Order: sequence, then structure tokens, then C-alpha cells
Amino acid sequence: MKLYAVGGAVRDELLGLPVQDRDWVVVGATPEALTSRGFRPVGRDFPVFLHPETHEEYALARTERKSGPGYKGFVVHASPDVTLEQDLQRRDLTINAMARDAEGRLIDPFGGAEDLRQRLLRHVSDAFAEDPVRILRVARFAARFKARFGFRVAPETLALMRRMVDAGEADALVPERVWTEIARGLAEPTPSELFRVLDACGALPHVLPELAERWARKGALAAAAADLAAAAGHSVDVRFAAWTSALLGDTADGGRAALTRLCGRLRLPADTRDLALLAGPLSRRLDGRGGDGPEALLDLIERGDGLRRPRRFAALVAAHACCEAARGGTPAGPDQDRLLRALDAAGSVPAGDIARQCADPAVIPTRLRAARLAAIRDSVGENPGQ
Repeated sequence: MKLYAVGGAVRDELLGLPVQDRDWVVVGATPEALTSRGFRPVGRDFPVFLHPETHEEYALARTERKSGPGYKGFVVHASPDVTLEQDLQRRDLTINAMARDAEGRLIDPFGGAEDLRQRLLRHVSDAFAEDPVRILRVARFAARFKARFGFRVAPETLALMRRMVDAGEADALVPERVWTEIARGLAEPTPSELFRVLDACGALPHVLPELAERWARKGALAAAAADLAAAAGHSVDVRFAAWTSALLGDTADGGRAALTRLCGRLRLPADTRDLALLAGPLSRRLDGRGGDGPEALLDLIERGDGLRRPRRFAALVAAHACCEAARGGTPAGPDQDRLLRALDAAGSVPAGDIARQCADPAVIPTRLRAARLAAIRDSVGENPGQ
């Protein structure tokens, strides 16, 4: 039995990046041999085990054979006679198909180290075309490595991805897996590359048909908004809201109809969905037409449900700020910091105390609004600059 460190840990080490987790391939072993040493089986579709002490993943060397459409249509073969090279050959990209043995020697049968030097995302073999998820993974790796290292998709790999799309492989992706990969790509340093690669290989209309037409018109703005949200360290929800708001915010309904269809089809998490659905319409109100005095600020906060959901409102303001910055120039609406200070001030008003002080319940809303306006004036002044 031989153990090899494989995949991302080897790649990141060669790039000079910190290694978070290590995955291992076991050659020449059986499931029984690993369980007898205390390894715990966790793989459902193929034999993967957790080390009894480090809890790192150890997978038996395996091969895969295409048996049907989509990313689940595979027959997996794992046995002691499967070699390391056979296991590495089934992987997606050459930079992920390297290994190190117990003595630390690099094993690189497919030129991954050279592709790292050339900054290329290149497929290992034509077996790449058997799994449509790899289209999304390549786009995600581009989002991860483009800004820092200048990686690009190899021309032959991009051509293969186009052929996969033309063959209908992208249509076999299940919605949950599409969103999982998109969310991971949004979490990378340059999320715009995710969408650019999907567009370049023709997959965007298949995985995000609700937004593809708008990307053709507003893609540069949306890309800049998403990257600015990433640079500011905002959450995936804010990055997605900034991207979709830049794409759809100028439509009649702020993009609500298209986003409702997309969020339902991909089964987005409720918080992600709600933020995206609110971002476009709120951006239309944040364009400065209502002014930025205390009453206008409180009106924006109330319309955005900021008093009840202050953290979500702050996220909406952040998404809008990224869109405004992407457009360039001076934002037309209220200053972001001024609006957030107004939110804090309005939220600090003790609504329960005011309600208890009112003998007539009908006057509570008027008294509460007056108290909130007073708090906002004390915090930000009557006009900007005060």
C-alpha cells in the first residue's frame, strides 16, 4: 500500500499558497485494509475514508467510465490494481493532476507543473468532456487565479468546453450543482472571470438563461460591480446582489421577474434570493431623487425594511455602493456612511418605551417616527456636511 498527496494541496504548494487541506490517494489497498487500520468510510459513490487522527480524506485509486448523461453518469472502479497515473488521468485539469510520494518527490505525468509556470488551465484528457460540472469548475478556477497569477483557459480546453455545450452536456447539470459552483466562483477574488469564461464557451445561456441577454449588454458593468464587492470583502450574497443589480437594476421592475425565475429554478438560499430581489428596486430609490435629508433617509430605511432587518439593509446599501462605484464618478444618492449612520440612529430609538408612554395607540406611529427623525438629525445633521 502506497500513499500519495494529490490535487489542490500539491498545486497550491507549488504556487506558494498556504495549504489548508490535504487529500490523499491510496494505491494497492482494499477498503478492508483501510478500515482495519481505523479509517472511517465516508464515500457514498466511491471509496473515500477519513484518517482516524488527522481526519484528512484518503481515497482508493480509481478509474471512471462514462455510463450516462450528466455528472452522475459514471461507473467507478476502485481496486488494488489501479495505478496512480490512472487515478490522476481522470482528473479535470493538469494543475490538479499532480502528486507527491512519501519522500516528497513530485509525480507529474501530465505536465501540470509546466502549466502552472505557463499560467494555463488545461484539461488532462478528452475524458474531461464526460463531466459537465468541469465547465463550471474551470470557470471557478479562473475566478480564483486570474487576478493574482494571470491564469487563462488554454485554447484547446476552451474549444472542448464549447463542444460540450454544443453537445448538450451543460443542459444536464442539476440546478443545485449549478448554484453551488456559481457561489464558489463568487467567493473567489475575481468573480467576473467566472461569468466571462462561461460566456466565452457558450455555457452562460444554458446555466443562467434569465441573465444571459442582459450580460451581453451590461456585462462590463456587472463584472466590475462583482469584483468591487469581492475586493471590499463582502459576502457571496452581496456579490451576487451587486452583480444582478448591475445587470437588471435599470429594468422596469428592477429585474424582479427575471430574478424570481432564476432563484426558483436554481433553488437559491432564501437570504441570497431576498437580497438579490430587493437590491434592484432599492437601487432605484437610492439614486438621489428623494434627497438625503433625515426624512428621505428614514423613508429609504423603512422601504428597505431596515428597521426590522438592519443587517440585510446594510448589505443592500453595500451592493448598491459597488454598483455605483462600477459606474464611476460621484454616486447620485445618499452617502453610504451617512445612510448607515442614519440606520443605526433610527434603530437605537426604544420603540417599546415610546409605545408604553402613549395612552392612545393611534399616536404611536407618529411619535415613533418623530423620535427616529430626531435621532437621525442628531447623528447625521439636517443636510450632508453638517
